[in-house]
Formats: sequence, C-alpha cells, structure tokens
Amino acid sequence: MKFVAVTSCPTGIAHTYMAAEALEQAGKAAGHEVQVETQGSAGSTPLDPAIIEAADGVIFAADLEVRDKERFAGKPTIDVGVKKAVHDAPGVLNQAIAAVEAGVSTPAATAGGGSKDPATTIDRSSSVGTRVRQYLMTGVSYMIPFVAAGGILIALSFMIGGYEIVNVKADEVINNFDVLSKTSWAALMNLTGGVAFGFLVAVLSGFIAFAIADRPGLVPGFVGGSISVAVGAGFLGGLVSGFVAGFLALWISRWKVPKGVRGIMPVVVIPLLSTFVTGLLMFVVLGRPLAALMDGLSDWLSGLSGSNLILLGLILGAMMGIDLGGPVNKVAYTFAVTGLSTAGLTDGATQFRVMATVMGAGMVAPLAMALATTVRKRLFTRAERENGKAAWLLGLSFISEGAIPFAAADPLRVLGASVVGSSVTGGLIMAFDASQRAPHGGVWVLPLVDNWLLFLLAVAIGTVISAVLVIIFKGLGSNPALEAEQAA
Repeated sequence: MKFVAVTSCPTGIAHTYMAAEALEQAGKAAGHEVQVETQGSAGSTPLDPAIIEAADGVIFAADLEVRDKERFAGKPTIDVGVKKAVHDAPGVLNQAIAAVEAGVSTPAATAGGGSKDPATTIDRSSSVGTRVRQYLMTGVSYMIPFVAAGGILIALSFMIGGYEIVNVKADEVINNFDVLSKTSWAALMNLTGGVAFGFLVAVLSGFIAFAIADRPGLVPGFVGGSISVAVGAGFLGGLVSGFVAGFLALWISRWKVPKGVRGIMPVVVIPLLSTFVTGLLMFVVLGRPLAALMDGLSDWLSGLSGSNLILLGLILGAMMGIDLGGPVNKVAYTFAVTGLSTAGLTDGATQFRVMATVMGAGMVAPLAMALATTVRKRLFTRAERENGKAAWLLGLSFISEGAIPFAAADPLRVLGASVVGSSVTGGLIMAFDASQRAPHGGVWVLPLVDNWLLFLLAVAIGTVISAVLVIIFKGLGSNPALEAEQAA
C-alpha cells in the first residue's frame, strides 16, 4: 500500500522529524510506501498532489493543526498524537492499513476563515482534558520562538552591556546609535528582545483561540492576550482569554445567517463581535480577579525559601524528566519562561532560580543516556550507542528530546531513571542558589548563570544518578532488542 503522512509536534523540532523517520522505517520494514510531510518550526515542503492522489490512506501524527487538511479529503485517514508515531510506528501503520481495508473515507474539509470546524488535529471525540491539552500546546508551540528570540537577545545584552543596560531608552538608540560602541549594540539587543518578549502572552492567547476556532479566533485571541498584559493578569489571563476568545469565535461562526451575510461573517461579523465581547469580559469581569491571582502567584514564589524552594525544585525537575519534551515537560518550561517575563529579566531572584532549575533538569536525561552508553556499551544496541554520541551535544544544549530514542525502546526503565536524576538536579540547583536569565541555551549561556560552577555540579550529579540507575535497571531485566541484535 501507499500512504502519505503529516507529522507535527508542539515545538516543531524533535518529535516532528523523529515521527516522520519512524513511520518511513516502519513502512519500509512492512513492505509499504510511506511519504511524510513534516510541518515543523522551519516550515514544510507540501506533498506533491499527485502523491496524495495515488495514496491509499493518510496518517496524521500531530499534536497541532494540520495545515491545508482539505488536500486529503476522501482518503481513509487516521489521526494520532505525534508521540504515538515515535513510540509505536508499526502500530500506527497497522491502524492505517485497517482504515484502508475498512474503506471509510473522510469528508472534504471546509477551507477558508469561516469554516465551521477548525482545521486542526483536535479530536472532538476525545476527552475534555485531552482537547484542552491540545489547545494549550498549540499556543505554547507558537510562543516558544518568541521566547527564544526575545529572551536570548535580552540575555546577550546583559552579557555585553551589564544589567544596567535596561536604563538605556529607545530614543538614545534611535538618535545616538554608535556602530563602534558595545553599549549601543547591547541596548539595541535589549530593546529588540524586550519587544519580542512582550508578545508572549498575546501569542499564547491568540493561538489557543486559533486551535479552537481556526482563523476566526486569531483577532479576539490576540486582543484578549494584550488586554491581559494591560490589566496585569499576565500569563494566567492569557490562558483564560485564549479559551474565551476561541469558544466565542467558534460559537459565532456556527450561527445560521442569511446568504447575503455569509460573505462578511469571517472578515467583519466574527472578529467584531468576538473581539468586543472578549474585551468586555477581560476588562470588566475577569481582569481584576485574574490579576489578583497572578499577583498572589508572584508573591508566593517570592516568599518561598529553604526547604519549600528545594521541594519546588524537586517537583519541577521531575516534570522535566518525565516525558522529555512532552506536555508535562512543556508545562514546567512554560512556568519558568513566563516567570522570566513577569520578572522582566532584570529582577525577581526566585524566577531566575526557577529558570535555572528547569534548564538544568532538562539537560540530565540525554546526558545520562550518553554517559550510560559510553561506560556500559554492552547493555545497548548499536543504534542506541550511536544515538548516545549525539545525546552529548543535545543534552549540553538543553534539548531533552535527545533521550527519546532510548525512552521509546525502553520507557519504564529510561523514564524512571530520568525522573530521579532530573528531580535531584532540580532540588540541588535550588539549594545551590543558582539562577539563570536566558530561557534556553544550556551550557552555551553559562556566562549568564549565577553560581555556574554549582549549576554544572548539580547537572553532573543528576546525570550520574540517572546513568547509574539506567545501567542497574538494564542489568536486572531482559532487553529484547539487544538480544535480537546479538542473535543476528
């Protein structure tokens, strides 16, 4: 059989391409042809229409919206999460084969901004919790590039010009920029990064609404997120405004209206009404209590000390290690990043410690797998040993997904060890009072880490603990993949 597939994950980086490779390899092993379109953060190359036309079935392995979904109308289709394709590509392929044999085709998708249902991979038959997670992950996925661009520019400006660079105003850069002055360059980075960082809440809100209502949700979602910042509701307000705007836009787009009105619904009626009502709710009804809740969260964080702060580090560390770039990992990371935006990257010591905790703990799993494959090669397959070499660089760069190939093959032992080591690292970083102002970068942003030697010590301790546990766990049980390789 011939299949076409689309893969995408919340960040559009690791899982997207790993799922594509897994599906292609599973198809080759089973004697089927699978051609994949990766809709990642770097964009995508659409499948040739002739290839889609010749396909027997379609596989959507995605946690985000599948762009131009109507291209696949009329084909037997299955829709699974991207992690399912990474962990069990043969099982996904078998589902697709069964769908083709059953001969059930999908109806044509409605294109355009006034579609009744959003062109996303949100499964309407799934549980409420699953759908909420999918909506949230869509918003986070679009927010992360703003985090990387804005946060790292600001952090670099501190590295070049010191923390006092925040006192340089935009007028000074516009009127007195000096190409030969490092202060001018640092101020430019700080101002540009600040603008990018200022979009975080609006982008989060806008694309949560987009996941719910497709394009009709964008305008009220972005406006609601901007209002959240204006009234002091911050990140929490952005979450709420995204859901409010999305469901409002979806509800209005489903109104039965006369034919003469349909043409202006997506460009006038839906954005006008949904934006006004979202503004009304955020300014008058929800803004004040959400701002109070956000202030309470900030005060709680600022008030943490001693054992309570270490406990928070243990919890955040475990979250970073439990699913290696999945939803739980992303919740912890988003919590840290939005703490930076609240602190403005210039104050708020507790928020900086949270960021250091999340980054350090997220480095542990791939580094531990790299170390384990180096010191106990005989416990791992040839492919795992090769993946272990790449995991050194991925771990040092704070890319937790570097451990996914190991977790996919042996989830209980690898993830169990990952959680323990990452949690220990999180607790130690809090205890060592290490802090970090950059939202990403791993060891490449060490100059921006306060108490960086102790930060590295915490990462090293967690790495050794996870590696030792993996080696012990591997030694106690069987390894079917390794045994099959040795038999061959």
